[in-house]
Amino acid sequence: MHELFSNLTAVVFDMDGVLCDSEPFIAEAACRMFAECHGVKVIAEEFQPFIGTGENQFIGGVAAKHGVTLQMPADKDRTCAIYLEIIRGRLKPFAGALEFVRACRGRGWKTALATSADRVKLDGNLREIGLPESAFDAAVTGSEVEHKKPAPDIFLAAAGKLGIRPACILVIEDAPQGVRAAKAAGMRCLGLTTSVEAAVLRAAGADATAATLGEVG
Repeated sequence: MHELFSNLTAVVFDMDGVLCDSEPFIAEAACRMFAECHGVKVIAEEFQPFIGTGENQFIGGVAAKHGVTLQMPADKDRTCAIYLEIIRGRLKPFAGALEFVRACRGRGWKTALATSADRVKLDGNLREIGLPESAFDAAVTGSEVEHKKPAPDIFLAAAGKLGIRPACILVIEDAPQGVRAAKAAGMRCLGLTTSVEAAVLRAAGADATAATLGEVG
């Protein structure tokens, strides 16, 4: 795995599934929204293909499967409101995640947060896991880019904010769409197996995989 860190000057972190175990909570929130707003029962597993694509596609993909016409942005706002309610006191950082972010700074690397999620979710997650946004040199949310993952836009935007060439950046991701986005941006990518198996991440282009950032050291 040492090749990932050679000639490195920046690390860009995805948020959900990388820093914190938020995927079960956003799926729970979306299930509750579908039941409450549309009278439709969906299960958490149906959201799996849309992990890492942003809230619009996350709930939109499942809506299309069930023939539901979403009321946007109201349905997304309701999903986020439920999410922020249910993570209170429950959302935890992954083992070693906060320490790894701080260690990157200690090694002289710049850091950025690049999430397809909206700003409200970013703020809620960081607050719950006790990680201030000041721990990063830059942050990019899904609302700031036109094309979501697997397009490279969000990671290229992070590189632009950092002022770092893509070839010198390592992206840490947990979803195949995010891995593809990182590789399309010309960056190295470490895939964490918090959402899918290592083989799936490698098939998407991950240069290496690990269980958690605590394992990476």
